[in-house]
Amino acid sequence: MSQTVADRFHALHAGPDVLLLPNAWDAASAALMEDAGAKAVATSSAAVAWARGYADGDALPVAALIDVIAGIARVVRVPLTADIEGGYTDDLATLAQTVAAVVGAGAVGINLEDGHRDPDLHARKVETARSAAERAGVNLFINARTDIYLARLAEGEAALAETLRRAALYAEAGATGIFVPLPIEEDLLSQLAAGITLPLNAMGRPGMPSAQRLGELGVRRLSSATGPFRAAYGMMLAATKAFLVDGDTTGYAAAAKDLPDLNARFG
Repeated sequence: MSQTVADRFHALHAGPDVLLLPNAWDAASAALMEDAGAKAVATSSAAVAWARGYADGDALPVAALIDVIAGIARVVRVPLTADIEGGYTDDLATLAQTVAAVVGAGAVGINLEDGHRDPDLHARKVETARSAAERAGVNLFINARTDIYLARLAEGEAALAETLRRAALYAEAGATGIFVPLPIEEDLLSQLAAGITLPLNAMGRPGMPSAQRLGELGVRRLSSATGPFRAAYGMMLAATKAFLVDGDTTGYAAAAKDLPDLNARFG
């Protein structure tokens, strides 16, 4: 079952359309994204951490992560990929256990980020994740994220060169895709897509070209990142402020007017 779903997820990166991947944080958000027409659903590490009361950045307890993944997998039928940050550890044996648990909970893909880590260590972590998934019998889609641009580890041509170098290193280690968050410039996205042999994942943010244009540039996947979480909680915060002034629930009603019957959805 998991392998069939994994194969479907791999195929979604083959085009011709860019895979538009909304990022959920719990079962309800993932179910609504599926019902809206998403062909696959991802988690956002930041959104999951925030929803559980933790900061983003390898602070979320792994048990909480697994609980979220299992909850989402229980209510959706589309492929699920989980953002596991940097794996919540640099110990390879512990990482192998975490990846096995993530796969066992129902994910057929992961994001694994390098951050400020040594890229050779990250390559070993990709290898470890690949081996752990193979032992579990799942062709896991490992989306290796490199944060050269996001963490501003280099600038200009040096940033491009280092990103391409790391992408090649992670590909050799067993990655299935490469995630380069932050760039939105067409010329840069085109250079990244041309220089990376694996499917390129971009991060949605204001100013990003349309999905059709991204496909023309060679991008294969676009993640919504924390956008859905911020939108949902931003509307809730504004409506709550209005409610606390004089009990006005108009803001809640307006935000919820298109929400389906969740009892029926989960019943």
